[in-house]
Amino acid sequence: MTELRDLLADVASRVTRYRENVADAPVFPDDTTGVREKLGDLPEKPAAPADVIRRLADAVEPALVANTGPRYFGFVTGGALDAATAADMLATGWDQPAFNEITSPAAAIVEEVAGEWLKDVLGLPSGASFGFVTGGQGANTVGLAAARHHVLARAGWDVERRGLHGAPPLPVVASEERHATIDRSLRLLGLGTDAVRPVRADGQGAIDIADLERQLDGPAIVCLQAGNVNTGAFDDFAAASEIAHRHGAWVHVDGAFGLWAAAAPALERLTAGLEEADSWAVDGHKWLNVPYDCGYAFCAHPESHRAAMALTAAYLTGQGEGGVRAPSDFVPESSRRARGFATWAALSELGRAGIAEMIERCCALARRFAEKLEACEGVTVVNDVVLNQVLVSFGDDTDRVVEALQRSGECWMGATTWHGMRLMRVSVSNWSTTEADVDRSVAAIRAAMKSDQESRSVANRSHLA
Repeated sequence: MTELRDLLADVASRVTRYRENVADAPVFPDDTTGVREKLGDLPEKPAAPADVIRRLADAVEPALVANTGPRYFGFVTGGALDAATAADMLATGWDQPAFNEITSPAAAIVEEVAGEWLKDVLGLPSGASFGFVTGGQGANTVGLAAARHHVLARAGWDVERRGLHGAPPLPVVASEERHATIDRSLRLLGLGTDAVRPVRADGQGAIDIADLERQLDGPAIVCLQAGNVNTGAFDDFAAASEIAHRHGAWVHVDGAFGLWAAAAPALERLTAGLEEADSWAVDGHKWLNVPYDCGYAFCAHPESHRAAMALTAAYLTGQGEGGVRAPSDFVPESSRRARGFATWAALSELGRAGIAEMIERCCALARRFAEKLEACEGVTVVNDVVLNQVLVSFGDDTDRVVEALQRSGECWMGATTWHGMRLMRVSVSNWSTTEADVDRSVAAIRAAMKSDQESRSVANRSHLA
């Protein structure tokens, strides 16, 4: 075991060095061309584990993206907290299959505790069921599967047994600005994207309540958003849920990152009525800052949730036989990582007050981005910064400025198209980001703008010559 101890100590040392230096490292690698060559060909003979790890780390470390660091502002990506990182390393070492109490009582119990804590923090009904999934895509799929079961069961159709062929129509009423994972979930569940009745969105991307009511004429699945993927805007959950339930519809909330606003007293107004929904989806590896991959699905109707997900087989034991919840009854995977360890560690490290402070601080930093960029000539912030999302226009130069910024290695933001405009999308969701990081990033954006202007000036002179 001495060899294993030394190996794991070396890995811990490498991880520590990486994390200590990530704040000053280039946010995106300059050159990844040598990685494949360094990885080499499939070996013919066994190799010492220490040599394998050394070769792997030496090959890939130059190609790592510093999304764990404080100046990565793409894709609403958090950076793993210290306790969550260490807990995830323990989860790997313990190697517990989190299927049920028989495969790992530890994993099942920790997940049960962490799930109850999450409901408390997010203000969800205490009786709601939950499942730990891979992320927002998995959470949306689970929530919509429970919705499919529930709505069709009320119509007298057993979709788990009979499938969808010959089933009553099941329309899905969702915003025209819904996240793409909703559409993929509908494809995976056999409902198809043609089932969608798109609802108009307002100028900030929130659902148009009057148009929502026009689209409803009976049982359906209604998809709402806690945090528009571009603007951060929130739908009116109270009004939308009242209308949907009056028509016999199920309400699912895609809250991949925005659902965390419910944990912050200063932002609770954005989530008013959230508890009236029937299912909710949220990521852990975004704003809770746990390691990839981790997300959570919640459902106000546990029996529908379990009916859509659970499986039985003659060889399986431990499903509902003891006093501990079987995690696999609420997710699609049977072989599944013990995600509860890192989630419990993150919630324990931050506590209720720390979660609220982190969410509110990230939103304050997003406002700081907007204020400083608005002060720059030729820059327009096009959204109301209500959460952690900032949409920035540089006019016709937007794509070039974004590309120059990404090449600089100082920070990383992506580009998006919203309402016909090409924009830079800034997402602030890392626990370690500071005001100094925002200011440094703004300076890098100004430098990218200047570089673009100089390049165009040189090109114009060359053209005239």
